[in-house]
Amino acid sequence: MSLTSDPTVDPEARTDPGEEAAVRDHDYAALKVVPLRHPWRWVAVAATAVLLAQFLNGLVTNPGWEWDVFARFITAEAILHAVWVTIQLTFYGTVTGFALGIVLAFMRLSDSPFLRGVSYAYIWAFRSIPLIVQLLFWFNLAYLYKELEFGIPFGPGFVSFDTMSLVGAMSAAVLGLALHQAAYAAEIVRGGVLAVDGGQLEAAAALGIPRLRQLRRIVLPQAMRSILPNAANEIISLFKGTSIVSVMAIGELFYQVQVVYGRNGRVVPLLMVATAWYILLTTLLSVLQHYVERHYAKGAVR
Repeated sequence: MSLTSDPTVDPEARTDPGEEAAVRDHDYAALKVVPLRHPWRWVAVAATAVLLAQFLNGLVTNPGWEWDVFARFITAEAILHAVWVTIQLTFYGTVTGFALGIVLAFMRLSDSPFLRGVSYAYIWAFRSIPLIVQLLFWFNLAYLYKELEFGIPFGPGFVSFDTMSLVGAMSAAVLGLALHQAAYAAEIVRGGVLAVDGGQLEAAAALGIPRLRQLRRIVLPQAMRSILPNAANEIISLFKGTSIVSVMAIGELFYQVQVVYGRNGRVVPLLMVATAWYILLTTLLSVLQHYVERHYAKGAVR
């Protein structure tokens, strides 16, 4: 006599697993699959397409854009020279700014409270003061200091330079852009270094690898993956921000465009000339950023 309440299972009544699977497949095949509908997505696509078509139609048909004037000045000698000045300002400001920014970043990471304090004070000051104020300050440096001397601190000087001839408009612009850029570059580099796992440095130290080689071969290659996107944004912002040096009458792109449309009154097409050059050079910087990021992503991105 059975001691349980379970019903007796007839071995001959058991269903074959293959037959069960076939029944399930048949039931699933009988189901009607209806794709998920997104009506509002199509409404948004249609509205955006209409607005884009209207905008492009206005660019082509509106005579106010004066595309003939645009075509005449886009490669004018004065404009090309101004583009070259803009590229020079961006290059010198970027190289000098990031070189100083790297030094400031490692000062912030130093164990010395004095170095950390100096670096923090620099970053705080140059991020707080507007760029245009910094540029005008360096442009008028000769008002405060007639000459610069190099010699014994608080003692006699051996070599002196006339500030008026030493710091001209172009050098003042590069100096102002570089010092301003250094404050932001320092935080970008510091953030990238902090993103590297500290255990790798401990392992490198245990292997007896010198500190400078640890920095060059272990820390910076990995930190570059975090540094590059933000650094590229800063370089592009600096490239467009060079237009602010027009207050110092430097013949960069925006200033030269202002000079030309001040003479002929063709404001809109000349502004489009500046816009086209900014878009072109920014696109080239973005392409360069892509390849540099791909280089430093080796081994991390499959």
